[in-house]
Amino acid sequence: MDPESEGPQIIKVTPLQQMFASCTGAILTSLMVTPLDVVKIRLQAQSNPFSKGKCFVYSNGLMDHLCVCEEEGNKVWYKKPGRFQGTLDAFLKIIRNEGIKSLWSGLPPTLVMAVPATVIYFTCYDQLSDFLKSKLGENESHIPIVAGIVARFGAVTVISPLELIRTNMQSKKFSYKELHRFISKKVSEDGWISLWRGWAPTVLRDVPFSALYWYNYEVLKKWLCAKSGLYEPTFMIHFTSGALSGSFAAVATLPFDVVKTQKQTQLWIYECHKSLTPRLIKIAPACAIMISTYESGKAFFQKQNSQRQQY
Repeated sequence: MDPESEGPQIIKVTPLQQMFASCTGAILTSLMVTPLDVVKIRLQAQSNPFSKGKCFVYSNGLMDHLCVCEEEGNKVWYKKPGRFQGTLDAFLKIIRNEGIKSLWSGLPPTLVMAVPATVIYFTCYDQLSDFLKSKLGENESHIPIVAGIVARFGAVTVISPLELIRTNMQSKKFSYKELHRFISKKVSEDGWISLWRGWAPTVLRDVPFSALYWYNYEVLKKWLCAKSGLYEPTFMIHFTSGALSGSFAAVATLPFDVVKTQKQTQLWIYECHKSLTPRLIKIAPACAIMISTYESGKAFFQKQNSQRQQY
């Protein structure tokens, strides 16, 4: 068969390049979405003051983190007084009174978990998709579902023990020596499986979300390309597909999100009013920014690889 009849040759992106693109997307997403959650937590703390030892959920747009209230005073970022009248007022007062950097309070420690988890997730998804397409054909509609499930399952399994360790370091103020002693004792008493406590509710929420997200993303991307008469999707097609598919998946998995939050925090009072709107406000832009940045990064590397092949 004439190679030219098979359509344009697809230039592959290496796993390392996928990792770099997903890492860039993860950092950009967290920088743009974190302020929304910081403001939400400050408003929450104002209406229901956090007491020492209690928990709240902090999201950087990539993953949720369980945070433990550290002290009774106003030294920590989430307990600073503000007298906020609403979301916009909180944004303006935080910037004016505390400086713009305060909108990213608490971000650095969470990135230690969130960035590796995102890199594993996106790289695994693409690698699995390529493998399944080579076996089942390009147009097999179930590939995004299978790849999405396996990739998220793997990412959650790898990160879950690390997140448990991070939470214990924060809540119990462990040194690394004390942490090692604590983990050794926990493993000897309850077995290695105890390090994955909280894994089940996370999987219950994230795996269905991932399957729905990737399936809808691939469908919407093809549909928008066809409607626009384009062979390759543009940045806006990636962005729109990411936002819409993230919204669909967020609506469908809301009950699982509530269950996970309740199990993690054991504090209905702070999260019982968790509704669809705040979830969508966080997830839609996060999905849109992450996927469009990731796809743009891959497109950049594809172009570089193509030019390299020509010389």
